[in-house]
Amino acid sequence: MGRIWRSLKMGLKSLMLHKLRSGLTVLGIVFGVASVIAMLAIGEGSSRDAQKRFEMLGVTNIIYRSVKPSDEAQAAGGRPSRILNYGLKYDDFERLVATVPTIKKALPIREIKKEIRRLNKAVDGRVVGTTADYMDFNRLEMSRGRFLSETDNRDYQNYVVMAAGSAETLFPFEDPIGKSIKIGSDYYTVIGVTQLRQSTAGIGGSFAAQDYNKDVYIPINTCRLRFGERIMNSRAGSMEMEETQLSQITLQVEDTKLVLPTVPIVKAAIEPYNMHERKKDVAITVPYDLLLEAQRSARIWSLVLGAIAGISLIVGGIGIMNIMLATVTERTREIGIRRALGAKRKDIVQQFLIETIVLSGVGGILGVVIGVVIPVVITLYSEVKAAVTLQSIVIAFSVSVLVGVLAGLYPASRAAKMDPIEALRHE
Repeated sequence: MGRIWRSLKMGLKSLMLHKLRSGLTVLGIVFGVASVIAMLAIGEGSSRDAQKRFEMLGVTNIIYRSVKPSDEAQAAGGRPSRILNYGLKYDDFERLVATVPTIKKALPIREIKKEIRRLNKAVDGRVVGTTADYMDFNRLEMSRGRFLSETDNRDYQNYVVMAAGSAETLFPFEDPIGKSIKIGSDYYTVIGVTQLRQSTAGIGGSFAAQDYNKDVYIPINTCRLRFGERIMNSRAGSMEMEETQLSQITLQVEDTKLVLPTVPIVKAAIEPYNMHERKKDVAITVPYDLLLEAQRSARIWSLVLGAIAGISLIVGGIGIMNIMLATVTERTREIGIRRALGAKRKDIVQQFLIETIVLSGVGGILGVVIGVVIPVVITLYSEVKAAVTLQSIVIAFSVSVLVGVLAGLYPASRAAKMDPIEALRHE
């Protein structure tokens, strides 16, 4: 230990004799370590953000949505009709519940765009006819009052739960609980208000972006009774009528292991019926499948980013090797004197290796500090989410020291192999 300590002091003294050269050499490692940590942090943050969105959909859920068919699909579905009939039916829902054994819960949803009024205030929102399970499926939280109950649905109650955005617009200065709002031609009593929730991004073509803050929720039986199943739209001076019973069916299984085996069973219970296959009027989304794909993409992305950033570490190692080779040449006479006084080859190797380790170690520590600060700044001043992990710090620092050792081996070995007589003659 005493010998190593003396070699360390000698190495530090030698490096301090050339402060600028040593500092510039360290910078290569600093930037290399910082870039590795920052790149991996950006990749990890983006991955977590994507995975969080999928998890909000429920990784044990299977989602079927009604999709308006194309003109070609409508033609394939049979004779054209003045009423466009498409999408999920109530008998589809009942068939799923009755025939798919792995389903833990099933949630029917009907969505209708309507003007929601309160005295002279109005908001264009979305009426969602659903059941009491909607709150758990979509991870909503109540701000005031309560959510819908099974009793409300069974009794066809004119009750409504308002989302935070619609409640704030229609009731800016008063508590909406117990008040009435008008949807269509009917009045509904407000029984609850949900908390503000961030919108979810659209995923693929089968799951539209969801803004929960302008919704109002009513019992699905009430929705079916008050609004029926037909919607009339006016387009370019002509009237078009659509008939849709359910906008979405969300299924929940007990465990993630059951999700993928359940999907083909669900498809077999839905698509052959009501001409869904021919009309292509339903689409399935499996959040768990999307989550697995996002995790695979995140691993590949992290490897690519890490490899790109790792190149700068290799460049830093080449810089260390270059400086140490120059140092060996400058200190040839010193090496000859040490060998003449009894120093062994391993002592010479140890001396130069300690110097390279000091250079790479100091660079690694400074790089870690900068690499941790950069993602914090990026997160604060941009929309990019970056997350530093302990694993990335350990990997970056370890690689920096390893690069330093490898870069110093050849110069140290070259110095140790010098002939003492020839080294003493060197000018």
